[in-house]
Amino acid sequence: MHGTPNSTLPDVMQRCDHCAVRHQAVCGAMDDVQVKKLAQIAHRKKVPAGQTIISDEEPVDFFANVISGAIKLTKTLPDGRQQIVGLLFAPDFLGRAYSKNNPYTAEAATDVEICTFPNAAFERLVGEYPGLQQRLFQHTLDELDAARDWMLLLGRKTAEEKVASFLYMLARRSLMTGCVHKNTPGAAAFELPLTRSDMADYLGLTIETVSRQLTRLKTSNVVRLNTNRLIMVPDLDRLAQAAGQDNHRH
Repeated sequence: MHGTPNSTLPDVMQRCDHCAVRHQAVCGAMDDVQVKKLAQIAHRKKVPAGQTIISDEEPVDFFANVISGAIKLTKTLPDGRQQIVGLLFAPDFLGRAYSKNNPYTAEAATDVEICTFPNAAFERLVGEYPGLQQRLFQHTLDELDAARDWMLLLGRKTAEEKVASFLYMLARRSLMTGCVHKNTPGAAAFELPLTRSDMADYLGLTIETVSRQLTRLKTSNVVRLNTNRLIMVPDLDRLAQAAGQDNHRH
């Protein structure tokens, strides 16, 4: 997962300059001189869907920014059962600074591109740059907020609200990274990163219930299913209402 001999600093810096998540990822807290130092330890890697990136409870020697695609985080119980406990998208950060172990398995849910940094070198930069420390701290707080929101979803929301909340989260992420419908300005367009089975696992529902709620949202024109996995959201406020959320508070 480390840099290749053919990767020169100008090449890496050019990739940084043209990176779609350059100003949203943790490196967005760094100025050009600092990013140049980060680029010296950075290495981009493409991971095909279904491949494990990190195994739970095993030593991890790198951190990573998610550049594109979706990563699912799973936890394995002693009897072998697995539960999806989180999803990462661009520009999320994969890894836990100052921790040698990762409590979850990270698997590419779709084809993924990540930008990796060796642990020791990255942690030295974190110690040097307070802005990077603050960005990582904000990332931790965002994860905590997301976990609390998901506790609310699993504990109190109806099946329709659960599915709508999942789509609402994906729609907001797609708009954040500029994925809009080419024929409908302002409308979010994205591909479902999970199978129906994984969605059911993640939301605590059955596969049949997930399919039924997607059909209901489609019939009421809250979303449009252009293919089995391609979703278009013409009005984010309507989807937020179906999710039991206030779109203007996020």
